[in-house]
Amino acid sequence: MRTSALQRLYLQKPISSVIITCAIALLPWLGNNFHTEDEAREASVAALILESGNWILPKTVSGEFVSTPPMPHWLMAIFSLPQGHISEFTSRLPSAIAQIVLIGFVLVFFGKRIRFQEAFIATLLLLTCFIIHRAGMTAHPDMLFATFTVLGLMQLYRWENKLELKGLPVIIPLLFSCAILTKGITGILLPLFIFFVYLLTLHKCSFLKTIKALLYMGISSMFIPTIWYVAAYNQGGADFLSITLSENFGYPFLLSQGSIDGAGYGKDVLYNLGTLLSGFIPWTLLFIFSLFGAKWRMPGKSFRQIMNDGWSWFLSVEKVKRFSIVAAVCIIFIYTILPSKRSIYILSAYPFLSILLAQYFIYITENRSKVTRIFAYVLTTIVSVAFVAGILIMTHAVDFNAIIAGYTANVSILHLIESITNTFASNHVMSWIIMVFLLISIITVIYQTTKRINIKILYATILMTFCLNLFIDGIVMKGVGHESSPPIVKQQAGYNPETNKNPVQLLFTD
Repeated sequence: MRTSALQRLYLQKPISSVIITCAIALLPWLGNNFHTEDEAREASVAALILESGNWILPKTVSGEFVSTPPMPHWLMAIFSLPQGHISEFTSRLPSAIAQIVLIGFVLVFFGKRIRFQEAFIATLLLLTCFIIHRAGMTAHPDMLFATFTVLGLMQLYRWENKLELKGLPVIIPLLFSCAILTKGITGILLPLFIFFVYLLTLHKCSFLKTIKALLYMGISSMFIPTIWYVAAYNQGGADFLSITLSENFGYPFLLSQGSIDGAGYGKDVLYNLGTLLSGFIPWTLLFIFSLFGAKWRMPGKSFRQIMNDGWSWFLSVEKVKRFSIVAAVCIIFIYTILPSKRSIYILSAYPFLSILLAQYFIYITENRSKVTRIFAYVLTTIVSVAFVAGILIMTHAVDFNAIIAGYTANVSILHLIESITNTFASNHVMSWIIMVFLLISIITVIYQTTKRINIKILYATILMTFCLNLFIDGIVMKGVGHESSPPIVKQQAGYNPETNKNPVQLLFTD
């Protein structure tokens, strides 16, 4: 029997295909100019390390030391060593590599324990969903932290499942040490809590054995970070200790609001639910569409009976699915009760949720194909509008600047639109290549909707979402980053045509 191209993709070279696809989605566009002040600030710390040679506790030109955990800045500086300075590409490279590694390991880990098609689709959902894709293209520590945390949790699962908590594989404390050096003590407290809850649901280990395993893991994971904290204290003294206790240790215990993440305070308990819905775009739309037309009926049971049935179902699912549910729920719960809430904090939950989402989408595709087709029609319409608009701008057939000016007089909006249209109008070869791929993906979805194999419709919409991301990163975001960034970001990113200085260099010369 003839094997289709889609079958060959995930049956013969699945890991290589996913890694190469992820690299294409990220690496070519890392050199786009900084879009936020946060990115420039993170890159500036790495630049301090390179210029001062102080890898423990670098100081700014004003004499203030940088007390944040150093792992992201270390990696930025290491990747920048060959060229001798920090650039947008090298400052974002740690996040991009972290995402590629994360998605590859998600496929390997779950592909051995559940239906491979479910794991394969889950990795594609991760690759194309909004928040994971954006996190892999920014100079922030959150993608690194999510990767270290998720990989560590996977190793914890293997430790319990294969070794029954005997010994302690070196890789586990090493991963959590990196997590601590990325975002502080949360890097070990969060996995400890998740693993504790998971062990309780298994009803296999005694309470004493559970506490003993957690204690071993916690102590061994703190050894390497302690070396850095001691070295940093020797340089920073009481001031470093005070700031570290407040920002890196006080925050997890609800003792301090810190200063770095102040923008995340004041959010209500439903904030994380909203960020999940927006973070999984466009796949949130498919989930919402599936709710319409479903047969809803009252269960005819008491609340207690419903809870008992739910608990019985939870205990009956496969171990790896139970572990995924526990991990996702615990991550969302922890960051819901903590005082600061931001969408990027719950990145660690997305790999586990993607498995559940993939299983649900396969069920919908096989049993309610009309939902998948409607979603494909809606997404195709949206992407087609973007494609037509891009072609009109690139061929100078329509003056979008004049059209938008007729509806708003806001200078910042007009400046943004002008920057984006100028990027389209530049007619770079790569822009046309991206537009061709986008057109092919649109045609592919339309063609597959005329066939009866519904799973191919899902794959085709994933392909179209991937091409849409290329369209946004390769064309749209180039215009946003170059002309519409706030002045401070431009200066920090090195946008000075008169001096032509390297990125973030102005931080140390002005």
